[in-house]
Amino acid sequence: MGNIVAIVGRPNVGKSTFFNRLVQSRQAIVEETSGVTRDRHYGKSDWNGKSFSVIDTGGYVVGSDDEFEVEIRKQVQLAIEEADLILFVVDAFEGLHVLDKEVALLLRQSKQPALVVANKVDNSARIADAQEFYELGLGEVFCISAINGSGTGDLLDEVVKMLPDDVVEEETDIPKFTVVGRPNVGKSSLVNAFLGVERNIVTPIAGTTRDAVHARFNAFGMDFILVDTAGIRKKAKVSENIEFYSVMRSIRAIEESDVVLLLIDASAGLEAQDINILRLAYKNRKGLVLVVNKWDLIEKDSNTHVKFEARIREKIAPFTDVPIVFTSVIEKQRIYKALELANAVYENRKRQIPTSKLNEVLLPIIEAMPPPTASRGKYIKIKYITQVKIATPHFVFFCNFPDDVKESYKRFLENKIRENFNFSGVPLQIHFRQK
Repeated sequence: MGNIVAIVGRPNVGKSTFFNRLVQSRQAIVEETSGVTRDRHYGKSDWNGKSFSVIDTGGYVVGSDDEFEVEIRKQVQLAIEEADLILFVVDAFEGLHVLDKEVALLLRQSKQPALVVANKVDNSARIADAQEFYELGLGEVFCISAINGSGTGDLLDEVVKMLPDDVVEEETDIPKFTVVGRPNVGKSSLVNAFLGVERNIVTPIAGTTRDAVHARFNAFGMDFILVDTAGIRKKAKVSENIEFYSVMRSIRAIEESDVVLLLIDASAGLEAQDINILRLAYKNRKGLVLVVNKWDLIEKDSNTHVKFEARIREKIAPFTDVPIVFTSVIEKQRIYKALELANAVYENRKRQIPTSKLNEVLLPIIEAMPPPTASRGKYIKIKYITQVKIATPHFVFFCNFPDDVKESYKRFLENKIRENFNFSGVPLQIHFRQK
């Protein structure tokens, strides 16, 4: 599983700038696909060949100033429970603050690995000022300037030294399907229903499952590893109202899976946290199936599910080519259908379209509907298309002015690929290259 580094600290100390500094090099390489809002609080970083996920907890704080204290305490607690390493950012310009001392106390009591990062150190006088943070009792203070990047190299050297080595799991060809979702949507019950055994202790208390549970499923012609993430949280201390909590505990499980089954509570509908988890799966290029659970509790007429499905697709746009299944774990309704769909999505994710077929289908469509003219009044001509042989579907369109192709046309091409080839439930990457 990948390592998680959490950034904590009081408001306005520069956490977001620091976060951007850590993830920017990587995010520039991992290009965002059109229309997906960039999630500002979660990113990937790597240093000296070691990669890790970075979470800016500050991005999730809502509320007025007097609520900050409570919120920060919650976040720090969460970071202590979930992260492998905590970067505690303080402000060298403003100096030591009473809230800093509170955060430091929580960190010292937890014995969780943490580093103090004194930000806004951009001259030698500030280096002297930053020495006062040694009294937080958390060891060495790393002086940086998030804005110009000074000092971040030394800090990152220390970060990768402190992170546990990635445990390389045996590489198997067996797909991993991960069940994710908000607390209490029925994740453990669903896994148990799949496996036909009381594999996990199913109780209605949020956070009962302590870790991701892996189980091998081999029946009905399907063979895969099922991962239940109902907990991935060591303690159930954290109150449920932080959106951040669901996202944080789903990260590792999503990163190491092939297909994500996102469980939604039919009575609550698709909520902001669900969309966050969905974006996370999308950003990590994972297959996706939406499972609407507790469907038995909904008053229905003949087109209830049609309306419900339309509402969901509206909210998850532009990535709407996703299978949706309505289940009731209690009534054992359509739960195997969810597995069949996950299996189909897994196959879609591996699908390779021969170059000749791609060109035969798409070039006439492009000819009939060419890209809008480039800025210099020149015509953009797409010569041919090929699919790159990597783990997830990735298409390259070779043309004369790759930088001038507009987002809207990129989306048009993606839709045409989806209309002609089955990539349901799978994020596609589309790039334009100079011939």
